[in-house]
Order: sequence, then structure tokens, then C-alpha cells
Amino acid sequence: MRYSQRITIITIRKPAQKNINQELQWLGSSLGLFNLRDKDKSCFRVFIELVKTAKANYPLSSDELADRLGLSRGTVVHHLHKLLDAGIVVPTERGYILRVNNLQDLIDEVEKDTIRTITDLKKMAKEIDESLGL
Repeated sequence: MRYSQRITIITIRKPAQKNINQELQWLGSSLGLFNLRDKDKSCFRVFIELVKTAKANYPLSSDELADRLGLSRGTVVHHLHKLLDAGIVVPTERGYILRVNNLQDLIDEVEKDTIRTITDLKKMAKEIDESLGL
């Protein structure tokens, strides 16, 4: 288990029309994974490649991802770290894999992480208030 995790939720208008590519972009952007600086959508492409292999539970190394996507290994590693920090991807002995094997379960896990964090914050706030006599 990771000691720290960055959970970011951004409210963005959903795509008006059904389009799987736009919906995946919206999902990742809502999780704070993609931003405007990612002009070639390389983080999105890394995420999609990991989503594709999630059902087969097949980990991909940074070299495999770089080769499949035509990106430098450095670029892939940078984006993998972002996905790791978000708790979306986990490392294995043979590479990296989506934390769970489908997107619905992924969002359920993010929700649990968020609730756990909020619960811890509430508990700490109460303890601080009590120690300050508030």
C-alpha cells in the first residue's frame, strides 16, 4: 500500500454526444490525470493502453508502453508516476497495470479512497478541536 496518494476530482461537463474516445478523455480529465500541457495526449494514450490490457491482467513495462505508443521511455515513466500517485496504476514485478480490471471498479476504488481520506480528516479535526478546547 502506498503511503500517500493524490486524489483529484475535477467537475467537467460531460461530452454531449456518445463518443467512447471523448468519454474516456472526460473520465481521465475528471480524475485530474490529463491537462492542457499534454499536447500530444501522451498521458491519455498511456492510460488507454493500460485500460486495454486490464481485463487480461497483463502488466506492461515502461519500455513496452513506449514502444507501443511511439513515445520516449522518459515520457512514459513521467506519466506512469502521475498515474501511480493518483492510485490508478500499480507496479508489479513485470511492469505496470491498472489497479483493477475495469473502469467501474476503478471509480469505486477511488471513491473508497476518498471516503477513507475524508474520514481521517474529520477524526483529526475533532481531535485538534478537542485539544484546543473548541
